[in-house]
Amino acid sequence: MVSIRTKLFVSLLALVSFFGILVWVVIDFGLERYYLWQKESVLLVSSRAVADQYDGDPEHIELELERLASTLGAGVVILDKDKNVKYTSFGPLRVRRMTGSIGSSANEQLHGPPKHIDKDRHWVDEHTVVETQQDLDLKIDFLVWRHWLSNGDSFIVRQPLAPVSESANLAAQFMLFAGFIALLAGSCWAFLFARRFTAPILELNRIAQSMAKLDFSQKWTTQRRDELGELGSSINHLSKQLGEAMDRLQEQNRQLQEDVEKERRLDRMRKDFVSAVSHELKTPLALIMGYAEGLQEHVVIDEESQRYYCSVIADEAQKMDKLVKSLLNLSQLESGAGHLQWEEFDLAGLAVDVAQKYKALLAEKEIALTVDAATPCFVYGDVLGAEQIITNFLTNAFSHADGERKVRLWLEPAERHWRLRVENTGKSIPEDSLDKIWTSFYKVDKARTRQYGGHGLGLSIVRAIQEAHGNAFGAENTPSGVLFWADFDEIEQIPAKKEISSKGE
Repeated sequence: MVSIRTKLFVSLLALVSFFGILVWVVIDFGLERYYLWQKESVLLVSSRAVADQYDGDPEHIELELERLASTLGAGVVILDKDKNVKYTSFGPLRVRRMTGSIGSSANEQLHGPPKHIDKDRHWVDEHTVVETQQDLDLKIDFLVWRHWLSNGDSFIVRQPLAPVSESANLAAQFMLFAGFIALLAGSCWAFLFARRFTAPILELNRIAQSMAKLDFSQKWTTQRRDELGELGSSINHLSKQLGEAMDRLQEQNRQLQEDVEKERRLDRMRKDFVSAVSHELKTPLALIMGYAEGLQEHVVIDEESQRYYCSVIADEAQKMDKLVKSLLNLSQLESGAGHLQWEEFDLAGLAVDVAQKYKALLAEKEIALTVDAATPCFVYGDVLGAEQIITNFLTNAFSHADGERKVRLWLEPAERHWRLRVENTGKSIPEDSLDKIWTSFYKVDKARTRQYGGHGLGLSIVRAIQEAHGNAFGAENTPSGVLFWADFDEIEQIPAKKEISSKGE
C-alpha cells in the first residue's frame, strides 16, 4: 500500500516538474519571437517619433537619430526618393548584396504592398514594412524596419538578429539551470510539505487504530484552527464518550458477574443449608418418632423403661430447640435484624466468669483449663455477644481437646484492641479448612458431630457477631493444637460510628 505521504510528495514533485518544463519550453520556443515583437513595437514608436520631427533635413534630428541607433544597437539610414543616402549611422557607405535589396523594396513600397507577402516580410501599417534579410557576405540575419516618411524619404533601421538568438539561447540555458535548482528546491519543499501536511493525518489514524483496539487513552494534542483541528477535537470527544461507555459497560458487566456469582453462591448456600438442617433434624426426629411410637404401641410396660423413653424424647427435643434457636440467632445477626447493646464492660472479668461455669464439665472430661485474665481489660461492645463468643470458643476447644487435653484462654493488647485467644491441644485443622470452619454447619470431622452434640453453628455465630461489631477474628494451627482469636474495641479507641450503632442503626 502506497502511503498518502508518498502520493502527495510525488504529486507535488510532478507539479513542480511540469511547470518547470513548461517554462523552459515557452522560453525556448517563444522568447525569440517575443523579443522580435518587442523590438517591432519599439521601432514603431521610434519611427513615428522620427516622422513627427523630420522636416526633410536629417541634420535637424541628427542627435535623435544617433540616440536611437545607440539605444537599439542598430544601423539607421535615411534615403530620398531616388535612393540616395541622406543619413547613415554606418560610417562610410558600403553597398551590400542582400536578399530583398533596398532598391527593389523601395519600388514596391511606392506602389503599395505586394499582392503576395512571403514569410520573411509583413506590413505593420500602410507606411511600414518589416523584413528579415540575410547579408550574403557576413552570413548574418538582420531585422530591417522600413518606414516611408511624408515627403517620400524612407527611414530604415537595420538590426542584426544574432544577439537576439544568443540572448534567447542564454536565457534558455539559464532557465534550464534555474529550473534544475528550482526542481531540487521544490523536491525538498514538496517532501517537507508532504511530511508536515500528512503528520496530523497519520496521528489521527494512529489514534483511530488505538480506539479500534479499545484503547481510549490516546488523545489528539495538536492545536490547529482548521478542519484537521476540528476532526481531532471530534475524535477526542468520541474517544472520551466511548471510553466512558466502555467503563460503564465493564462496570455493569463486572456487577452482573458478581450478582450472578453471588446468586450462585447464595443458591449453593441455600442448598447446603437445607441439606445441613435436614441432616441435623433427621436424627433427632427419627429418635423422637421411634420412641414415641414405642410408647404408643406399649412396647415397654415397666415404669423405668417408660421414663427412659421419655427422657430420650425430651433430650432430642431440647437439641432441636437449641438448633432452632441458634439458627434464629444466626439469621438475625446476618440479616441485621438483631440489635447490639453497646456498653462498656471488663472483658477479662467476663472471660473468668464464663470459664467458671465449666468446672464440672472439665473435671468430668479431665481437661486442664488455664485462664490468664487477671488484669482488667475494659472494652466497648455487646456484652452478650462477647459472652457467646467466649462460650463458643471454649465449647469448641473442650470438644476437640486431645493429647495433653489442655485449654488456655488469655488476653493480650493489639493495635487499638484487646485480643481474646483460646488454644487447645490436639489435632490441627487442615489448611484448606481454616476459612471454611466459619461457614454454617461446616464440620472438619463429621464423625464426631453427634459425639459432642455440636451442629457446626458456633463458629458461624462468632463470625456474625464480629462482623456486626466490625472487628477481626480468625483461627490458626499451632505446634501443639489449634488457636482461635477475636478482637474487641479498647475503650480509648472507640470509633464515633460505634456510638451511633448503639441505637441499633
